[in-house]
Amino acid sequence: MGRPLVLEPREKITSLRLTSCERNEMDARAEALGFKSLSDYLRHLHKAAVATEKNKETNIELEKYGTLLESHSTALGKIYQGNSLAYMHSHAGQNSVDLILTSPPFGLVRKKSYGNEDADAYCDWFRPFAEGFKRVLKDDGSLVIDVGGAWKSGTPTRSLYHFKLLIMLCEEYGFHLAQEHYWWNPSKLPSPAEWVNVRRVRVKDAINCVWWLSKTPFPRANNKRILSPYSDSMRTLLKNGYKAKMRPSGHDISSNFSVDNGGSVPPNLLAIANTESNGAYQDYCRENNIEIHPARFPALLPEYFIRFLTNPGDMVLDPFGGSCITGMVAEALARKWACVELSSEYIRGGIGRFQGNVEEAVRGRQAVYSINTPCSLPVNEEVVPLVADGGAAR
Repeated sequence: MGRPLVLEPREKITSLRLTSCERNEMDARAEALGFKSLSDYLRHLHKAAVATEKNKETNIELEKYGTLLESHSTALGKIYQGNSLAYMHSHAGQNSVDLILTSPPFGLVRKKSYGNEDADAYCDWFRPFAEGFKRVLKDDGSLVIDVGGAWKSGTPTRSLYHFKLLIMLCEEYGFHLAQEHYWWNPSKLPSPAEWVNVRRVRVKDAINCVWWLSKTPFPRANNKRILSPYSDSMRTLLKNGYKAKMRPSGHDISSNFSVDNGGSVPPNLLAIANTESNGAYQDYCRENNIEIHPARFPALLPEYFIRFLTNPGDMVLDPFGGSCITGMVAEALARKWACVELSSEYIRGGIGRFQGNVEEAVRGRQAVYSINTPCSLPVNEEVVPLVADGGAAR
């Protein structure tokens, strides 16, 4: 009769030199602890040693990044107060997150009340977070970072920090740029006022860059989940039909162009106004004397990426949680989630997002916005000359 199969067959026999006294002591110890053989006892000792080392590593990470305090929980998610590096390096498991969706502090010249980082040192500051993202993100998951641009101090020229960040994430950490998006906020005020309104040498800065990155070239996605209504001209074309033909540009437009696919694939320019000033979140903060987070993004922004890139039950992480708008939208869309935020004040306000019906966050739809064509108004160029010195003098 052959030897019975075991769940974990031993591939190699290893010799271990022991004195007779050592062997007798170890046999006695193994028997006293209930092990069937000395081999089982040695394997137990090895596993215990490995666990001890892991605990030491965890303690080192906790000492380095601090502890996490669970501030609020729902059926699907949790808000933590603390450094998100502690969450990503010691709390969350490897390859456990389907979507990281966040808006980190921007690299601005002027300091904001909610905290921001220096543009020149931004990439160095961001590196530990990039390592954390790489650790917790699943191979088929996505990393989405909303990051605004910045102006250099005292000049009407732009910092390149957010482009340097993108290059660093791809070249140093192996992320792929799945696609860049641009969030256009139609309600954004003209800024910087000095260069736009006073010296008249720049135009309104109205977009944020949104980098969609992934660990592989083929993250999970489906644009059929984020369709927009057809335009009037497209609805007319679908009604009347379209004759296949070659366009002057050389594009061969087939008859498939006239197939009704239920809606239009949206562009990577996201027109989403950020105008809410009297919503449920603000009311809750005012009623409870809580500071309102000044840099919130609208619910439709995380909704777009959560629908596009995850399934119900998937895990969504916002490591710079702010007022936890990402968590609220994830909850409304039946995704698991975690938001990590340093400020206890912002967390107090974020908890208010879960006091009512979170599904209201994804029910409303904003207006359709159009960009007015520039150069549409008459102008006498002799009366409006170029600013000869480029705005150097006020």
